[in-house]
Amino acid sequence: MNNIQTRAIVIFVALATLMAATRFNHFGSAVSLPDASLAVFFLGGLYLSRSARGSVMIFSALILEAGCIDYYATSVQGVSDWCMTPAYWFLIPTYAGLWLAGHWCAPGKMVKGRAMESRELPGLALAAWASGSFAFIFSNATFYLFSGRYTEMSVLEYAARVAQYYVPYVSVALLYIACAVAIHMAAEIISRQRAHSL
Repeated sequence: MNNIQTRAIVIFVALATLMAATRFNHFGSAVSLPDASLAVFFLGGLYLSRSARGSVMIFSALILEAGCIDYYATSVQGVSDWCMTPAYWFLIPTYAGLWLAGHWCAPGKMVKGRAMESRELPGLALAAWASGSFAFIFSNATFYLFSGRYTEMSVLEYAARVAQYYVPYVSVALLYIACAVAIHMAAEIISRQRAHSL
């Protein structure tokens, strides 16, 4: 196993662990971190497999993990199953949009080990914000249309109710992504300093 494969495995395990540790509470609480799922899928696209087959396999593994966590939370832990409707399946394209945005930001360079440069950060931030915003709009629109929970509510009333969640929804994802990128860049700096000191 080479360094690139080892790095990919470490990143996958870290992302899967982060989602498992945070998915139970969307906005967090005094004793738990907010849900990192949006960031996990964006970062998965950014850092993991560049081949189409590998990317589909890793994405599918994370989707399966998310579904298993939700099943466990609602059937064993007693978490509300309010979101478990036909609209739940639309989380797959929601997360796929985040994955593709991350993948678009790093076509091969992360897996090949090239350092991220500071001039790339504005584009990365824009892609993270845009894909997080898409995830918010798409997931809420499909929940309104297909959940069967809002048959008596107008689109405008529904939009007004969910709009208050936009900032925390997107900002949490951006914060996780920013932390991951900061850790990546710090690790690159330390690695370069070590190489120069040898």
